[in-house]
Amino acid sequence: MTDLRSIFAGCTAKPLLADEPMSKHTSFHIGGPADLLAAPSSEEELSALLTKAAAAGVPVTVVGNGSNLLVRDKGIRGLVIKLGNPMGSIAVEGNTVTFGSGVSLAMASKKAASLGLSGMEFAVGIPGTIGGAVYMNAGAYDGEMSKVVRSVRVMDMHGRVEELPAAQLDFSYRHTALMGSGKLVTTVTVELVPADEQAIAAKMADFSERRTSKQPLELPSAGSMFKRPPGYFAGTLIEQTGLKGYTVGGAQVSQKHAGFVVNIGGATAADVLQLIADVQAKVQAAHGVHLEPEVLVLGEE
Repeated sequence: MTDLRSIFAGCTAKPLLADEPMSKHTSFHIGGPADLLAAPSSEEELSALLTKAAAAGVPVTVVGNGSNLLVRDKGIRGLVIKLGNPMGSIAVEGNTVTFGSGVSLAMASKKAASLGLSGMEFAVGIPGTIGGAVYMNAGAYDGEMSKVVRSVRVMDMHGRVEELPAAQLDFSYRHTALMGSGKLVTTVTVELVPADEQAIAAKMADFSERRTSKQPLELPSAGSMFKRPPGYFAGTLIEQTGLKGYTVGGAQVSQKHAGFVVNIGGATAADVLQLIADVQAKVQAAHGVHLEPEVLVLGEE
């Protein structure tokens, strides 16, 4: 590990954390160690990390706040770059707001509300960063990032930056052209609509109450485990199959909302992956519907 740390010793992104448990960086509280983890605070720091990694042939994995992520038990080899709070700039120009990719969705939603701008209300209770939300076109309550994004700045794995308009992102349900492209979101510009601040606040309060009453927020999870299959709701199918409370090790199908898998204590990634496979098989057998995981799985088994 000393050799790997020495490759990035000249980078200003601090700290550089060796053998860092990814369980500390995922909402599931699951995940083996990253060989090296860095949290840059600017495009310049990010570019320096990527340039050095590319020159040295070090594999790079990029994560946000880890809210839609399952890291396998042996962890992640090479460099993990966390685009979180340090990448948290906010700039306002009229009806557009540009957020650093590490700004939380909750903060972005509240900032827009404070400006009397509507369009981000749906995001108030979604965990994670705005960069990660754009990457997977996150959404809730009939809202999604595709409806508000005007453009993004992205960086490739060699540290080169470009700006992409929303039309080039190929938005669809929980998908964008960024997936698998090797391009990282550094800033997100959203275009919003002026509205009454009280009306915005009321809508956000309604969404927050619905989320709190229906979702198992009291236990670690990665949010909704499965994508919505066409014509169905994943949670309803799972519940109809009798799987509420189904448990493998420390992983359990939530008894509050069957669309969630929760960590009831000491769950491993292997537990979660086995539970996912069991649920998929049982729902397929009962309903003829294949459930596709929404959560990103990274790392070594």
